[in-house]
Amino acid sequence: MVIYVIRHGETDWNTKHWLQGTTDIPLNQNGIEVAEITAEALKEVPFDVIFSSPLQRAYQTAEILRRDRKIPLIVDERLREVSFGSFEGLCCMGDGYNIPDPDFRNFFEDPAHYTPPEDGESIAELCVRGTDFLTWLIDQLEYQDKTVLISGHGALVKALLSSLLITDLKDFWKGGVHKNCAVSIIDVADGKASVRQENVIYYDKARSVNYTD
Repeated sequence: MVIYVIRHGETDWNTKHWLQGTTDIPLNQNGIEVAEITAEALKEVPFDVIFSSPLQRAYQTAEILRRDRKIPLIVDERLREVSFGSFEGLCCMGDGYNIPDPDFRNFFEDPAHYTPPEDGESIAELCVRGTDFLTWLIDQLEYQDKTVLISGHGALVKALLSSLLITDLKDFWKGGVHKNCAVSIIDVADGKASVRQENVIYYDKARSVNYTD
């Protein structure tokens, strides 16, 4: 099995550094265009099935990458982005920062000590469902010799890779937040998974204007 994992294309909330989480925001025009560029770069990849977050920014990205392939596009709730609860829609970077919790910066700077709002989700909880999905996928006999695409989100993608790349939550963001439409590849052989590439983009990096989801 070969698994391609992509973060969704850009949204207007990305450019404003507003926390999206589970808020359902569509791609903006730049997001559509970089997804199309990425789709062209991956046009020869023989995808057999696509799994996507139910949130439209990820689903739109998946549809663009599917192109004219007659393959299933399956929504899975486990691929939803981490929930920021009542903090969604607030600015998490720069001069506009307005999150009321002074310790929220731990989400990016000290993830092992991040405490979500009461109506949000912890990084540990996100990693559990990300690992659960990846383990489930690897165990599916029907996909053992297939090429799979997963369309998700910044923190969700890191959670999917966490069981393969990190041993401590403090290293959750090692390598940084993936850029929009960045692609990672996981190879699976004899039930064992390894990361071939992480956070690779196929468009001019000048078009990547944000680093948050």
